[in-house]
Formats: sequence, C-alpha cells, structure tokens
Amino acid sequence: MKQISVIGSGTMGNGIAQTFALYDFNVTLFDISTESLENAKKNINRNLQRMVNRETISEEDLENTCRNILYSDNFNSVINSDLVIEAVTENIEIKKSIFKDIDSKCPKNTIIASNTSSISITKLAEITKRKDKVIGMHFMNPVPIMKLVEVINSKYTSKETTETILNLSKKLNKIPLTVNDYPGFISNRILMPMINEAIESLEQGVANVKNIDGIMKLGMGHPMGPLQLADLIGLDVCKSILEVMFDGLNKEKYKPNNLLVELVNDGKLGVKSGEGFYDYSDSKKAEYVSKRFS
Repeated sequence: MKQISVIGSGTMGNGIAQTFALYDFNVTLFDISTESLENAKKNINRNLQRMVNRETISEEDLENTCRNILYSDNFNSVINSDLVIEAVTENIEIKKSIFKDIDSKCPKNTIIASNTSSISITKLAEITKRKDKVIGMHFMNPVPIMKLVEVINSKYTSKETTETILNLSKKLNKIPLTVNDYPGFISNRILMPMINEAIESLEQGVANVKNIDGIMKLGMGHPMGPLQLADLIGLDVCKSILEVMFDGLNKEKYKPNNLLVELVNDGKLGVKSGEGFYDYSDSKKAEYVSKRFS
C-alpha cells in the first residue's frame, strides 16, 4: 500500500495527508475548492516548519514530505489509489455521494475509509459494491500529534481489510484500536455526553467556564477542559455528533444542550470562528473567556 488519497482538505484532511506524507507515502489531497487546497498547503508547510524548529524532524524530512503531496481539484487524480480516506463535513448524504463516486471509479482492490466521528460505516458501505473493503479510520485532532486511530468495522468489513488498516496505522507511528459500528463509536459516545453535561452545567450556573475546565484538568487529569475541547473540535461538529447519537440511540442524554444549539445558530463555533466559550480573536488571548460568559 503506497498510494493514498484524502478527500477534503480541511483541518482533519490536511493533517491526515501530512502524516502519511511524512512517513513516505505518496499522497493526493483532493478538494473541489482551490482556495481550500491553498490554505491546506500553507497549513501543512507551517506545521512542518514548527516541527523542524522543535527538532522533531529535519529540513530534509520537511522537503520530502512536501514532495510527497499532490494537491488536486481533479477527482480523477484519486482513482489509482490503494486507499482513499474521506474527510469531509459530517453530513451523511455528502459522504454517501463521495463513496459512490470512489466506488465507481477506483479499482476493486481499493480500500475506502471514512474519518467520520459518528456516522455509520455500515450505511456508507451499503452505497458501494465493495462492502468488505469499507472501514472507519477516525483520526484525532491534531492528527500529526495524537497517537490514536479509532478503527471502525462495519458489519461487512473483512478481517483482511481490518488487518491492512491496523498495520498501515502502525506504520504512521499511531496506535490503532478497533471498535464496532455504533453511533459515536467509543471516543465520541463517551466524550460528547461529558461535553454536553459541561455545557448544561454552565447554562445552569453551576460554575463558570474557567472553573468547569479547571476542575476537569486539575481534578481528573484532563489536558484540556471539556469546554475548551468543544471549542477546538468545533461546536457545530459537537452538535452534529450528538444529533447522530440521539437519533441512533434514542436516549435523552445525547440530545444537544439548548445553549450549544444557540451558540451554533449564532455562528459561535469555537476556534474556527474566533469565538465559542473562549475568545480566539487575538492569539495572545486565546484562553480568555468569551465576553458572553465572563
């Protein structure tokens, strides 16, 4: 397995592309938006330069990694891939459309993976004529740093496909852990109710933003509090994942909190919009609590 393609050049997509390229895979990063591709290229180069500055990679590693990535807005560029990883927005209809295109154009031996954080791998597999070669590869953000790959087996995924993806993940210096296909898998099934509860505690006035996050960091050993983590993930993404779990598991605890819904509707999405529970409009004040909650 040498030729990898990534569909979607956002935060997760460009992180996945960078990681594969760093470990000497040939990577095509595809997006319909040339602007997004240009932003991805800048982001990858910036991240690699930081790694050089920290002496975790060499200048030669940086140059090799950059050479290993092809940025493309032509879908035909992904056709001859051993593995295609979809990393677009958490919308099942968009993902189904992409899987259908990949399935119709790529060779029969191509494995199709999704980086989805909650959407059913089984439902995505059912769009294709290669159900046994469809799998979930849920990378964590930031991809180049976080060790975990949550590998999700649908009810159709073959043992051969799973073993291939497990071995491939290890070649990226990641730790792959397998789960079965249930709403939210394991990572988000446990994480998102905690985030939802933290937001509800804030809404009820149990504690302020800083103290909620501080208690979870100091008392539970979390490197980042749940509200700051929600901002990093994206409040819209958190809402979407909770909705998938609420629909799939039909339990009230997965219903997105009203404050979360309100913030998303107001365009307060966290880091990517410049404001969520914290204020990110000034990088020097990245951990200042948003005026709304101060």
